[in-house]
Amino acid sequence: MEAMILAAGRGERLRPITDAVPKPLVPIGGRTLIEHHLVRLSAMDVNHVVINVAYLGEKIMEFLGDGSRFGLKLSYSIESNRALGTAGGIINALDYFKEEPFLVINSDIFTDCDFSQIQMPDTAKAHLVLAPNPAHNPNGDYCLSNNCLVQHPSSPAQTTVTFTGIGLYRKTMFEALDIEKCELTQVFDQPIRKGEISGQLHQTLWIDVGTVERLAQARTWTKTRQERKQKI
Repeated sequence: MEAMILAAGRGERLRPITDAVPKPLVPIGGRTLIEHHLVRLSAMDVNHVVINVAYLGEKIMEFLGDGSRFGLKLSYSIESNRALGTAGGIINALDYFKEEPFLVINSDIFTDCDFSQIQMPDTAKAHLVLAPNPAHNPNGDYCLSNNCLVQHPSSPAQTTVTFTGIGLYRKTMFEALDIEKCELTQVFDQPIRKGEISGQLHQTLWIDVGTVERLAQARTWTKTRQERKQKI
């Protein structure tokens, strides 16, 4: 399997930290955010990871190098003029991928998700990992049906879930789209209406490290876990 990590964002809500450090290189528990993902990817059947970069991208490339210290081959999709958004970044990097489904992960999440357990049905164009709604997104993004189809909520009474920024995709999801600044949520809209996107629920650790407060939450979780291990 091949994978992509989306790492081109500016990280405005994490300023002033991200004035000098790109968000993927913010440290949590002795590793940077992006390293946590690379370590997990190297433990499964992944050998090639594409990373898109824009803001302070040279620092990311210099820090990670060719990926050999993770047992991975890293390629960089450079968005030289501006970040293209989550979907635009994938479209810009499509030539790196073969016809098999590829995994995409937002660099600015902190999770214990086992990427090897993400399974997409043959009939789906995409398969999303979803989580119970966090405090910062109480209304959620989508609903997950009993047959694991991702749907738009049709009434306020429906139980909603939040997209984690982790998904498996087929190239056909993006090949007809133009490279422009666009987000995955825009691309999902019509396939969801056609019943072409499946999903699964991840119910343990997932933190969107988009603010200083949630960065502190991730660091506290890691510190507590490390202290527990030392006591064993």
